Amino acid sequence: MGGMWYTEKQTPDFGITIRINKTLHTEQTEFQNLEIAETAEFGNMLFLDGMVMTSQKDEFVYHEMVAHPILNTHPNPEHVLVVGGGDGGVIREILKHDKVKKATLVEIDGKVIEYSKKYLPEIAGKLEDERVEVKVDDGFMHIVKSKNLYDVIMVDSTEPVGPAAPLFERGFYQGIYDALKEEGMFVAQTDNPWFKGDLIQKVNRDVKEIFPICKVYTANVPTYPSGLWTFTIGSKKYDPEEVDVNSIPEMENKYYTPKLHKAAFVLPKFVEDLTK
Repeated sequence: MGGMWYTEKQTPDFGITIRINKTLHTEQTEFQNLEIAETAEFGNMLFLDGMVMTSQKDEFVYHEMVAHPILNTHPNPEHVLVVGGGDGGVIREILKHDKVKKATLVEIDGKVIEYSKKYLPEIAGKLEDERVEVKVDDGFMHIVKSKNLYDVIMVDSTEPVGPAAPLFERGFYQGIYDALKEEGMFVAQTDNPWFKGDLIQKVNRDVKEIFPICKVYTANVPTYPSGLWTFTIGSKKYDPEEVDVNSIPEMENKYYTPKLHKAAFVLPKFVEDLTK
């Protein structure tokens, strides 16, 4: 990774620089370049194709905010699918919900799972749970082959480049609609509004054409580009903003709370404008 400092170029003109204590693993997998390093500020950190995926210090924000808003909206999320997310963090959060009977993880790159278990055990530690089925497979094709199967689908992808690019296309969202049961919901990470506003607009437009309910919410993830991150929910029936927050169970979270549930959907004006 070169020297004691590593810079992720988040745009051609902007980056984030992190001091590296030591490189733990580096490998060119079948799909991408995988690196895990011990950093001075954020602990062990996973990089894919030079982009920060997760770190020990701030991972809880992203993983909690993928899982809990949607699982506290759907009244009976018994069967949940995670596309991507080989580090296991979203699975860990899903398993906090007793209503979930089965969580299926479909990750295209088995090396992400392998080395997350080794170097990020507090994130990946629930992948061996009896309620979890792990499949090393193409998430796009898994969706295509699944019909009326899942209550909730979560798309925990990398940014829209390389193997994750098809996961941001309209056809993928239509496939998700078909893979969901009649009251199903899905959520996807949809990047940041400072540098990827056009992507958020496109995803919002595509999801609105397919799902009767489409909502965007945000969270602060300091190691992701700009720190302000968006997530998009598509729902066949249930509106996350209509949830009775008093019905949300208290959990041992570090970021998501019942009060935060509705607050997360209150968008800054410039982000709200992207969703119109």
